[in-house]
Amino acid sequence: MLNKSRRPSSLTLRITVMMGVVTSLIFLSFGWFIEHSLAQHFTEQDADELRVVSQAIQQSLTAEPASSNAHLSHRLANTVSGHHGVYFYVADINGQTLHASTGPDLVKIAKTVAPVTQIDINSLHVWQEQNNTYRGAVVRIDINNTLYTAVVAITMDFHVHYLQVFQRSLWLTTLAACVISILAAWFAVHQGHAPLRQISQRIDGIRSDQLHMRLVTEEVPHELLALAHAFNDMLGRIEDGFERLSNFSADIAHELRTPITNLTTQTQVALTRARSVEEYREILYSNLEEYERMAKMISDMLFLAQTDNKLLKPALDTINIDAEIHALIEYFEAWSEERGVILQHQGCAAVLEGDRLMLRRALSNLLSNAIRHTARGLVVTLSSVIQHDKILITVSNPGADIPAAHITKLFDRFYRIDASRQRKEDGAGLGLAIVKSIVDAHAGWISVNSSNQLTQFQISLPIVAETIINR
Repeated sequence: MLNKSRRPSSLTLRITVMMGVVTSLIFLSFGWFIEHSLAQHFTEQDADELRVVSQAIQQSLTAEPASSNAHLSHRLANTVSGHHGVYFYVADINGQTLHASTGPDLVKIAKTVAPVTQIDINSLHVWQEQNNTYRGAVVRIDINNTLYTAVVAITMDFHVHYLQVFQRSLWLTTLAACVISILAAWFAVHQGHAPLRQISQRIDGIRSDQLHMRLVTEEVPHELLALAHAFNDMLGRIEDGFERLSNFSADIAHELRTPITNLTTQTQVALTRARSVEEYREILYSNLEEYERMAKMISDMLFLAQTDNKLLKPALDTINIDAEIHALIEYFEAWSEERGVILQHQGCAAVLEGDRLMLRRALSNLLSNAIRHTARGLVVTLSSVIQHDKILITVSNPGADIPAAHITKLFDRFYRIDASRQRKEDGAGLGLAIVKSIVDAHAGWISVNSSNQLTQFQISLPIVAETIINR
């Protein structure tokens, strides 16, 4: 079974999620930093407090010797009497207790925690006892080579409670800030996509009879300017193609109507009364001409449809273009003599790869047009010249100049410069369109120039080898 392709997530969702994740990480990092800084501050504060207590104990031990351990214990107790929530334990080198505050079991801490000579935040030890939290350190005191062990501790219940309340408030505030930032991001993205929605609405409102409409680029944000230009260009191409298709359909109907009307009229006239065999034969011959004309028109239209859809691929043969032009002149020689037109070939030959029949058809169309529009006694010239890796074939005929307004439309289908020309002689107006499609299929180009009473059609085709033949 084929897996159904998933529709991509909306741009609003993608950007909102990305901004939400980034914003949440920033807020969470900021909250963690504040919480960590506050806890570090309390730790340093406790370390300072315990350091003061440790120094006070050391001063008491350094003072005059006490008369008894009881007197020393009393003196030690008075030393830290101004410190609230502070507990300490002092023992000599033999482990005999000199003083022990009422509270946590500091004797156990003295046995389990390694002693230090100076209190800092790294030497502090935290533990819990009877639902209370303490922070303390074990200090080794050396007085005149006499060693003492002191355990100083401070209760952390106030700090812990404060940190818990602060942590809860901080993370609730952070969560609220994340939600607000995500909603703000969604709103900002939604509003930021408003021009896209406006463009979509305008595009949705364009119908086949409104292809002249365009997006106003001055009202489009800079980020969407390329999209607006691309859409306008595409709409222009669609409008041009739609107009050409409409004209093409109208031209087809018009071109087919004329022979059908002629056939209908001739048949109606023939049926008005009895005719002789010769008269019927003449009518059938006349009808046959109309049938052949329609068949040629339909064949030309099918050819153009195949080239438009890239269905007609040239059959590549090695062609001597000089021999082809010479054979073409011989083929048209009788007709040109009948019209009193002289055919002349000048230039050189070259070998190229292409479809022989298609190229013959293109050159035949150009040559027949040139002969048809050349006055008696004048010369039609076919010339060929090699330029680099291309050959330029030019068909020239003297006659009235083609107006510049018609030059760009000569290769359009069913286009005629003079619509009043006799249609049977001029054909359906597809000849030059066929020529251009054949040249395009051979990766060439065709151009036309008409000035100084001379019209020239020039074809450029790539060559694969060349042989210069002077004429």
